[in-house]
Amino acid sequence: MSRIAAVVLLVVLCSANIVSQDPRPSFTVGSATAERGKTAYGEIAVPAGSDAGTSLAVAVIHGVRPGRTVAFVAGSHGTEYASTVALTRLINRINPASLSGTAIILPLLNVASFEQMTVHVNPIDKKGMNSGYPGKSDGTQTERALALVAARVVDPADVIIDLHGGDIDEDLRPYSYWTRTGHAEQDEASRDLVLAFGLNHIILRDIDTANPASVRSLGGYSLLRGKTTIVAEAGRSGLVLDADVDALVNGCLNVLGSLKMLARPVTPVAKPVYVSAGSRVTATKQGMFFATVARGTVVAQGATVGYMTDFLGRRTGEIKAPVGGLVTFIRGVPSTWMDATLVNVSPVIETPAPYKKPGL
Repeated sequence: MSRIAAVVLLVVLCSANIVSQDPRPSFTVGSATAERGKTAYGEIAVPAGSDAGTSLAVAVIHGVRPGRTVAFVAGSHGTEYASTVALTRLINRINPASLSGTAIILPLLNVASFEQMTVHVNPIDKKGMNSGYPGKSDGTQTERALALVAARVVDPADVIIDLHGGDIDEDLRPYSYWTRTGHAEQDEASRDLVLAFGLNHIILRDIDTANPASVRSLGGYSLLRGKTTIVAEAGRSGLVLDADVDALVNGCLNVLGSLKMLARPVTPVAKPVYVSAGSRVTATKQGMFFATVARGTVVAQGATVGYMTDFLGRRTGEIKAPVGGLVTFIRGVPSTWMDATLVNVSPVIETPAPYKKPGL
């Protein structure tokens, strides 16, 4: 055999070996099928059932090299605009020719909420799209959509990044969640991604994945399924501000850099501020709410954070901080109804304690 022929044979054998190690030369989610080194666009079609069908836009970026699969999801609450816009911009920031592994990007789950400007729930069936996993294939629109997301997005992914932000009625300061399950390896992997993401305020939350109530959100369900999972929030009051969008886009790219899926230097947060999930104050009657402290303020227990009036502008009461801590978000609009959340205050945690199973 000539020297040239031997080199050619070696290249062919090496190439064949590389392909044999990669079980997915293409990657499909819904109608989007991306060949290796390509980006594909499509939809996850939610068929009609007891109510109308819908369609969830999806992009699949299948890297030129094998690697992990990361799903980026936003828009469970359709008027948390900054997170949805961030994922639409993230698509063009990931070059498949430089990517190892696969990115699934689902910018807007709650389409009806977005279109009808309805906060918190899907107006079609009045159900929350972040509180019904794993969904039901024969349920209402929300349940049918979540069943497809669970099967076609969560199941094939190794890592889930769930983006949120202050809804129209929430003036929110940016933060991430580190949700612990008591499984050391999973918890450490999630912590590493939270720190890599780059938001310096982190809400620490311990859950019991054996408790069905703890795994109904996308984050909780993904943790139950054994995925490395984080939740990050930036955005507020219906605004799409560059600072919030950029924080989320850069955080997602930092995740890919931390996982060695992109050649991107990542500097984890060195001095995170940990807080608890906190305590909320809800309205006891309809009326108008006016904040007297800003998001991100540290307040003492019992401090006045706002006040209520009736529809003639007459004061009906002051709103007090239920605990001392950080105002993670406060109501950003006057519109208030019975049981509407007015403020959330989260005590600062100096040093995170070891995982503690809730209820013990």
